[in-house]
Amino acid sequence: MEINIREIEERDYSTALMIWNNELDNKNLTVENFASHQNKFKDNENYKAFVAVLNGEVVGFVYIMQYTPWGACGDQIWIQGIAVQSDIQGNGIGSKLLDFIEKYGNNKGVSYITLNTGFQRTAAHAFYERNGYSSGNYNFGKQV
Repeated sequence: MEINIREIEERDYSTALMIWNNELDNKNLTVENFASHQNKFKDNENYKAFVAVLNGEVVGFVYIMQYTPWGACGDQIWIQGIAVQSDIQGNGIGSKLLDFIEKYGNNKGVSYITLNTGFQRTAAHAFYERNGYSSGNYNFGKQV
């Protein structure tokens, strides 16, 4: 199974959105606001989106933001979203996406990679732990 990982292109938006909505259980995004978001950040090197392609079809994605946290000694990457189509999960595609981001971050001088995941996503927790990620924080948020 040969997976190619590349930057997202406009032709990928609808498939990436479908995977986002199905796998991350977020039905709030539409093609219009997805494209608007992508267009807003397409020229900003701190925001990147990559897709995993199998046999010419997008089967997964990862969205990242590079930033420097207050008081940190270096840049970090926040994985804002990562998902693989459910019917082909378990074939190493998610691990390849994580590995790609780790190498990408290493080339950019990033010192740490972080991500958030819901409490109920226990299979995702196990996946991240298998890939060397550890938990240790609660993240809180508030709609304003």
